[in-house]
Amino acid sequence: MNVQCRIIKINDKKGLIKLTNKNEIKLFQNEQIRTKWDSEIEDYYFSVIDVIAVLTESKNPNRYWSDLKIKLKDESGEPYEDIVKLKMPASDGKMRLTDVANSKQLLRIIQSVP
Repeated sequence: MNVQCRIIKINDKKGLIKLTNKNEIKLFQNEQIRTKWDSEIEDYYFSVIDVIAVLTESKNPNRYWSDLKIKLKDESGEPYEDIVKLKMPASDGKMRLTDVANSKQLLRIIQSVP
């Protein structure tokens, strides 16, 4: 898997998206969303926890995501088996495994957030 980091800066006033180099972090409403580009599938992987944190403003997005996965499994009978873990930089600067989703998976997750 050939994976590279990339950033998109989003101007939330106009909804504009600016693509910059592949070694940065995406920003959404001044919040960081860690991403990695996979050249094999030609799509991004987004940190699910970061997206959940932005959407829900939860104080514990890890717990929110864990509960949401259980809810989705119970409702649809399907766990998110396609969700993979990739190493991404954590707040302490270390590379840690985190759940990531590609664009299509992420849209489904976003639809499921109350």
